Amino acid sequence: MKKLNYIKIAKKAAKIQISELKKVNRVFNRSFIKAVNLIHSCKGKVITAGIGKSGLIARKVSATLSSVGVPSFFINPGEANHGDLGQIDRRDLLIIFSYSGNTTEISNVLRYCNRFNIKIIGVASQKDSLLLKTSDVKILLPKVKESDPTGMVPTTSTTITLLLGDCLAVSLMNKIRFSKERFKVFHPGGNIGNTLLLTKDIMIKGKKLPIININKTIYDAAKTIQNKKLGLVVVMKNKVVKGILTDGDAIRGIKYYKKEDKLEKFISTNPIFVTESTPASKALAIMNEKKITSLLVTNSKNSKNSKKLTGIIHIHSLLQYGIK
Repeated sequence: MKKLNYIKIAKKAAKIQISELKKVNRVFNRSFIKAVNLIHSCKGKVITAGIGKSGLIARKVSATLSSVGVPSFFINPGEANHGDLGQIDRRDLLIIFSYSGNTTEISNVLRYCNRFNIKIIGVASQKDSLLLKTSDVKILLPKVKESDPTGMVPTTSTTITLLLGDCLAVSLMNKIRFSKERFKVFHPGGNIGNTLLLTKDIMIKGKKLPIININKTIYDAAKTIQNKKLGLVVVMKNKVVKGILTDGDAIRGIKYYKKEDKLEKFISTNPIFVTESTPASKALAIMNEKKITSLLVTNSKNSKNSKKLTGIIHIHSLLQYGIK
């Protein structure tokens, strides 16, 4: 038996799909624009539906919409015929995926929506299919060549449907001016959530800050460092940062000078600031570059010119949140 070259087979399948996916440009027409506007104007929930592979695509599209703040969930048309249709409200919008457009299970869902005047966006590849004939907005998918040996297994057809769903979501995100800040609200967990964290989200603030007046002594500063356990103290005068003193500087100061000596002659007068809106990942990069473990935080837009302290971000906090 001839040994199969799986790399060659995979490359051929990928080449077919990449070539066929270019046909998605055909769906970017008036119907596509109507679909985006209909999703945007929906007063209820955006419900996706599909059977088989189309159902898996519908689930993913629903998950994407939910992650950008559009209330959405998936229903299985087969189960909907046995009571789940009650989940659909008159204010809702349905996006139904069916490559053929004639899947038996969707017929009852279509009748229910038409009966209660519930809007439908239909996505199918057959112009005269039941789904597209019944839908308010009709998105006609192009016929594509499947990438499997038989040319029958849903491969390229599912990929192009998924691409269409992503394009609808991205267009909607631009329409609502979706931002990283809003994405963080809907996606606080995982690596994505960590990537979107700002210094203000994890900085140390309030009574936990190691702050001392510049008129205090080196001994007072050492006690504050020990109590607050951040390895430094911020030296202030009239609520303005004059500098910082690290635990190493404090030890050396007590060892070689009188413990009654004032702080001013020991402090580092050029501490590094970041703003509250600085990404936590960038703060970690600065610490690594400067070989330090803490940064001062200000609410000023220009951290270089500010001496107003709102918090401290410590490397331990960054590591606890999984920032890399």
